[in-house]
Amino acid sequence: MQQRTIKKPVEAVGIGLHKGEPIRLRLEPMGPNSGIVFYREDIALTIPLKPSSVIDTQMATVIGNEKGFISTIEHFLSAVYAYGIDNLRVVVDGNEMPIMDGSAISFCLLLDEAGIQTLDAPKNIMRILKPVEVRDGDKFVRFIPSDKATFDFKIYFDHPAITEQSYSFTLGTKNFIDQIARARTFGFAKDIQYLQSKNLALGATLQNAIGLDEHKILNPEGLRFDNEFVRHKILDAMGDMMVGGCAILGAYESFAGSHKLNSQLIAKLKEESTNYEIVAVDAVQSREFEKSFATA
Repeated sequence: MQQRTIKKPVEAVGIGLHKGEPIRLRLEPMGPNSGIVFYREDIALTIPLKPSSVIDTQMATVIGNEKGFISTIEHFLSAVYAYGIDNLRVVVDGNEMPIMDGSAISFCLLLDEAGIQTLDAPKNIMRILKPVEVRDGDKFVRFIPSDKATFDFKIYFDHPAITEQSYSFTLGTKNFIDQIARARTFGFAKDIQYLQSKNLALGATLQNAIGLDEHKILNPEGLRFDNEFVRHKILDAMGDMMVGGCAILGAYESFAGSHKLNSQLIAKLKEESTNYEIVAVDAVQSREFEKSFATA
């Protein structure tokens, strides 16, 4: 199996979640072994996607340095992960990715428009060799060796519209589009009001998030899935795992995981070379894994 990029540049415009201002996004092809590279066009800043580029995980995954940053990259990266793209230049003209409808489906449509181009270099993956876990009280995220790429997530919120939810997902482009990509981010009205008082979440609306008051869902159209909340948590986790640099062959498991714990998991995984190995997909000799990246 070969590395991938996109066939042609594509553009989109959407609102930034925090500033509430239009953000122009452009995706450009890149050659073999280039990785995923972000570029702030407004300040001429290049930010490679790697664990050391992550500077904040409080409300979203944020990459950058002392010169500038780009926030809320995880929804976009989940689509990049699902489509098996290894090399890409991501150009924005502001300090965050557009939120679109709060899910990843708009980014899937953009990648479909761009098309997938295979490159003359083998595709590498990170194979988990032994269990690695990060905990915070009863919350945890972990990797377990497996011959499949899976995400198993459980959440609990003391809210009548959520309570306890769980979902298991096996990596695959079509699976992602059908089961995960349309799951939207969510927020509580009281939290949004506080954030907006701090000039954050200014772009948050019921068109790009699931809103909840103390008792119910505020969106008149309701949910896209009965368990949309936990499905979105898997979407977030996939995007956060992409920060590691390539697709992961192993089982990801979590209870109440977060961007912070996901970032810590990637860092802990890479602390010891015995935790994983970088191998070509062909060396895994798994047709099942290769089929994961068959576009719909």
